[in-house]
Amino acid sequence: MKCFARSSSHPSPSSWATLLSAALLAMQAVQAIQINLDDPDSIKKASKAVATEMMSYYTGMNPGDVPGNLPAPYYWWEAGAMFGALIDYWFYTGDSTWNDITTQGMLWQASPTANFMPPNQSKTEGNDDQAFWGIAAMSAAERNFPNPPPDQPQWLALAQAVFNGQAFRWDMQSCGGGLKWQIFTWNNGYNYKNTISNGCFFNIAARLAKYTNNQTYADWAEKVWDWTTAIGFMTDKYEFWDGADDTKNCSEFNRIQWTYNAGVYLLGAANMYNFTNGDPKWKDRTQRILDAMDIFFTEKDVMYERACETVNTCQVDQRSFKAYLSRWMAATTQMAPFTYDQIISKLRASAMAAAQTCTGGDKGTSCGLKWTQGSWDGSKGIGEQMSALEVFQSNLITKVAPPVTNSTGGTSQGDNSAGTGSKGDPQPKVYTDTITTADRAGAGILTGLMLITIVGSTGWMMYE
Repeated sequence: MKCFARSSSHPSPSSWATLLSAALLAMQAVQAIQINLDDPDSIKKASKAVATEMMSYYTGMNPGDVPGNLPAPYYWWEAGAMFGALIDYWFYTGDSTWNDITTQGMLWQASPTANFMPPNQSKTEGNDDQAFWGIAAMSAAERNFPNPPPDQPQWLALAQAVFNGQAFRWDMQSCGGGLKWQIFTWNNGYNYKNTISNGCFFNIAARLAKYTNNQTYADWAEKVWDWTTAIGFMTDKYEFWDGADDTKNCSEFNRIQWTYNAGVYLLGAANMYNFTNGDPKWKDRTQRILDAMDIFFTEKDVMYERACETVNTCQVDQRSFKAYLSRWMAATTQMAPFTYDQIISKLRASAMAAAQTCTGGDKGTSCGLKWTQGSWDGSKGIGEQMSALEVFQSNLITKVAPPVTNSTGGTSQGDNSAGTGSKGDPQPKVYTDTITTADRAGAGILTGLMLITIVGSTGWMMYE
């Protein structure tokens, strides 16, 4: 039986609703972000639109608010990650719109002890959280981001302070070494040693070695790498597990794989390759990490967070992880140029796919989580914006200079003992001990003593 619409000279209420919805969708489509990856100006324009939407969530520069803090549901660490993205944005585009806000937020959160350990974060701050702020400071030094006033902590010194504090917290009481996830004993996860905390420490050490030409940092990078492989957080296939319970001597792994774990080790290895003037060992390591990262890309080279996107379980933190993989992949091409062809094809495909999701929100510039979907999936937030921003601007990597060092134009002032002089902090000697052959061997011996038990991959999550 056919059903005929009621005859009327005016559309019904339901028809009006349909027409309005169609009109809104049409307007949104017109406002959608367009990007031509062969046109730098197009990439910059798209990046500006996405960054503007991202910064609509940030209120720390307003009177009465706290500089450097993001509103709920975002944790403190993601603000540091966001400022890292804005440092990249300035470097790639030359647009200084958010430079003052970035400097204000980072210096405020550097804390009275100038090491990114503000007292108001003691209930949540982990080693990985602190490290993301340190990584932002490291990027500021490497990119010659405008230096703070002389009476304020300097970018390089801030990165060194984070390194020094984490070197002191290297824990030999369990698992033969490694950093715990949490810094303070009262925080959930204190008895968990995870890959991202140690990976960030490795990343900072390698980049400090490159920037300062100080062998001590390189020795620490070697030590962290050796421990990571010996303990089994990285497999012989160069897959990175999430972490393990240190009360069980890290013998049972959480086998979830996140994009940012692979990314943070990739850039660290690339910096070590560069620092060692092309040591074949580090070239092989960089290449094998890159090859293993194919699991995070579709057959069309579109990036996705495989542990949660496909099952719709990505939490607030995890919605930003693709930002860091994009960021570190692009930076890797400058430290290890042999990776360029393999990386740029993935960044280009992912950027085009991400742009198709940036049609949400009132302005049609909210980007979705699932780049594989080809349209906005209804998800929006700082993580989604940051991820799109980083993958867009990463396609400008050939248009910018490589990171500077203190011998190639770097202007940021450092301090080898940064973070060691405040009340209650350890003495500088702790941080400058030479890494010995025995130290490296210890991690290898540990492997033979461990009972490796395969467990499920859903016990621990990377959100707080």
